[in-house]
Amino acid sequence: MLYRAAPDSLHAQIDCGLTATVRACSTAFYEIGLRALVGDRLLFFNAPREWLLEPDLLPPSSDQLVIEVLESVTVDDQLLRRLEHLREQGYRLALDDFVLTEQTRPLLELADIIKVDMLQPQDPASLDIYRQHGVQLLAEKVEDMATFERCRAAGFDLFQGYFYARPEIQGLSCRRRESNQAAQIQLLNHLYRDNPDFRQLESLLVQDPELCVTLLRQVNSAAYHRPHPVSSIRRAITTLGLQRLKRLILTLLLARNGPASLLMLPQLLTRAAMCERLALHFGTAPPDEAFTVGTFSLIHTLLGRPRDALLDSLALDARIKHAIRTGEGELGRLLRLVQAHESARLDQASEELIDLLNDSYLHARSWATEQLYNVSR
Repeated sequence: MLYRAAPDSLHAQIDCGLTATVRACSTAFYEIGLRALVGDRLLFFNAPREWLLEPDLLPPSSDQLVIEVLESVTVDDQLLRRLEHLREQGYRLALDDFVLTEQTRPLLELADIIKVDMLQPQDPASLDIYRQHGVQLLAEKVEDMATFERCRAAGFDLFQGYFYARPEIQGLSCRRRESNQAAQIQLLNHLYRDNPDFRQLESLLVQDPELCVTLLRQVNSAAYHRPHPVSSIRRAITTLGLQRLKRLILTLLLARNGPASLLMLPQLLTRAAMCERLALHFGTAPPDEAFTVGTFSLIHTLLGRPRDALLDSLALDARIKHAIRTGEGELGRLLRLVQAHESARLDQASEELIDLLNDSYLHARSWATEQLYNVSR
């Protein structure tokens, strides 16, 4: 997958590799859709170092996705640990324009595919080493039948180049979903107030037919194990219960705010679930309030609104707003712990606390991934 700033661009105009990757991937994964874009084939995409090191930027793993580690990426212990973790999560890794040196040799243990530029001279000894490590060899820049036959005879496994097809610039065939933020905030405001009125909640929901259809589809999905179909919004509300309803509607609403939101949504859901798990562990704050603190500490970034102005517009408990704004109180302490873990600022933490935070993160991340998978089906 290549990046172009506009449909008529013949060459990449990239000021920032990370920005280009975000734009290309968000369009491919969240607007066009992987299946519509490549069918049942593999999709390779370049990942700069910043992207590889930030777990919340990567899309959910798929057996169709291959992350390309560029030759320009600095290889160090931090990167190797991150790539190892990505492999454990199910991502496949390809090495692009790979040159075997003492510094890059550890990448061979992690790679699934090595891309070889067929317009450059090849070193048979290096190819033999790659094969000994069990990686697949992909011949890129296969321009004609003669090159293809030569690659096939040399034992290459995969092929890429103009011999098959030239790159096509993909515009968006799907309608962009323009979110009505005022209506969203009104719905969230009612949903998160004390003792919300379910009849009023129903009246707000039915004003958004698309959301209603998605909500009913989710309630009737296998994830909720319903023995009988749910066919009305009122029944969906009572079936789910307030806590599950809050989380499902929150995820559905934010997932419709466009690709930028979908790139941030895993972090928001993970933070919220992690706050909740820590509240359960310490027993110092209500878990549902901790979840709300985690959620609304980041929601302003997804909606593109100033944090304090957004908090002022919501009917949240004063303690929740205070915790988000100041980091004080038991709820604020939980939020600060999670934020410290996110930014790896744990130098003063005990080994026991670090283990607890790591365990909480893994459970929270797994839950967040499951939620996003369910709403994307």
